Amino acid sequence: MPTAKKILVTGSNGLLGQKITDLVLAGTHIELIASSRGENRHPVKTGYTYLDLDMLDGDQLRHAVASHRPDAIINTAAMTNVDACEHDPEGCRKLNVEAVAQLVALCEEFGSQLIHLSTDFIFDGEDGPYAEDARPNPLSLYGQSKLDAEQIIQRSACKWAVLRTILVYGVVADMSRSNIVLWAKGALEKGQPLHVVNDQWRMPTLAEDLARACLLAVTRAAQGIYHISGKDMFAIHELVAAVADFWGLDKSLIQEVSSSTLNQAAPRPKRTGFILDKAISVLGYEPHSFSDGLAMVDAQLKTKK
Repeated sequence: MPTAKKILVTGSNGLLGQKITDLVLAGTHIELIASSRGENRHPVKTGYTYLDLDMLDGDQLRHAVASHRPDAIINTAAMTNVDACEHDPEGCRKLNVEAVAQLVALCEEFGSQLIHLSTDFIFDGEDGPYAEDARPNPLSLYGQSKLDAEQIIQRSACKWAVLRTILVYGVVADMSRSNIVLWAKGALEKGQPLHVVNDQWRMPTLAEDLARACLLAVTRAAQGIYHISGKDMFAIHELVAAVADFWGLDKSLIQEVSSSTLNQAAPRPKRTGFILDKAISVLGYEPHSFSDGLAMVDAQLKTKK
């Protein structure tokens, strides 16, 4: 048998990080070092190594990579709240750019492959869906920080793959992370009216699909940029209506609004979406439909009752 690949995952307490842990525990031939700030939030504590790791502490980060010598590092850690990035540009830059620059240097030094997560928000949304070689034009500090990190990685001498993704949804064990699907379902179940934009379009991504793409990128030694999302395009209000339909909730609570009425700190791209041909042909990526993704979310939520 081939020797197990050793993978260090940053941000393992997040939605994507926990799904990667789930996949490894399900029987992939991988030795996992999961890392995040604070205690391990995954319900299963055995079968892998967990590190309490602050990505912003350069000495901690270096020690983690130097002592474990991973074959690959999957970097899921980021400041992803788009408006919070506008309010805290320094914090955004430290985690989304400077920490990535150090990861790149460590991957160069120790020969690790870097799998880095990026975003559709590097685009302005004027002509989506986008192929990997489309011209970036971020509208927000968050989008700019992710693009800056991509460019640092592209200039590096390490083996790297950038996986861009869109609007990730799913369920974590302790329900500590929300996302658009859980937010809409929870609010509608409480009978709360929702103001949902009708002038933005996305292709929502099931967290399990993204986790599988990360591991495919490692096992296939992928290099370059890959677009990873679901395969269905929705206006945001259509997406929320699909959530209401799936769980039989009251769609009359959904009030369509223009994004200009929300007074958000950061502008959002209008229509993103991805062309998935490269990921499907090179990585063997197989995205679920949104309805199949909701069925998986529903099954997981039922196990928590």
